[in-house]
Amino acid sequence: MTLDDFRKAFADLKNSDRWVQSKRRGPTGIGQTLEQLLGLSESNIALPDLGTVELKSHRIKSPSLITLFTFNRKAWKMKPLDAVGRYGTPDANGRLGLYFTVSRTPNSTGLFLHIDGEVVSVRHISGEVIAEWRLDALVNRFMQKLPGLVLVSAFSEVRGDVEWFKYTRARLLTETSTEIIKEQFLEGNILVDLRLHDQGTRARNHGTGFRTREDQLPSLFKNVRDL
Repeated sequence: MTLDDFRKAFADLKNSDRWVQSKRRGPTGIGQTLEQLLGLSESNIALPDLGTVELKSHRIKSPSLITLFTFNRKAWKMKPLDAVGRYGTPDANGRLGLYFTVSRTPNSTGLFLHIDGEVVSVRHISGEVIAEWRLDALVNRFMQKLPGLVLVSAFSEVRGDVEWFKYTRARLLTETSTEIIKEQFLEGNILVDLRLHDQGTRARNHGTGFRTREDQLPSLFKNVRDL
């Protein structure tokens, strides 16, 4: 589907001013329902200058977090297994793991995000640096994963045990910058997910995720245009 095709199809849906029943239960229902309504077989849209971009939909005022990308390469300043041993917490089976969403406020184990110049790091309140990333490297990774995004907003209402949606707005989000990403870290709109656990002789890392709330996605882009 081209962007023009999407714009016309979405205008028809929006102008119908109707609530539609979710086609699937759970968090993915909003996206699955929109794709079926628009006749999309894949959740991406073709743009002449960007190739294909992702289509994402979100519930207005939802606090849900989404993962923007993962990035581990050369980031760890402490051996991951050592980090798990020092700051991990046991799961139900007694296995130590670092499964935290880290913000600028220290968590229960003393880990927090620190922004200094052009570097973002996960640190302990003792001053120890666990992992760090240059902002320009994060921006490059961001643009690899999300060169552009069509974001659709919808009101959500649960009737009985069924969710209903009213799709009201679509925006095209493109480009970002180190200044924008740094500001979003400082504002607390980008968080870091640590996802690793002790596997005996090494740590099993499921990918360090960079996350934001759905309603903050437009703040991460330079250009925001209503469709």
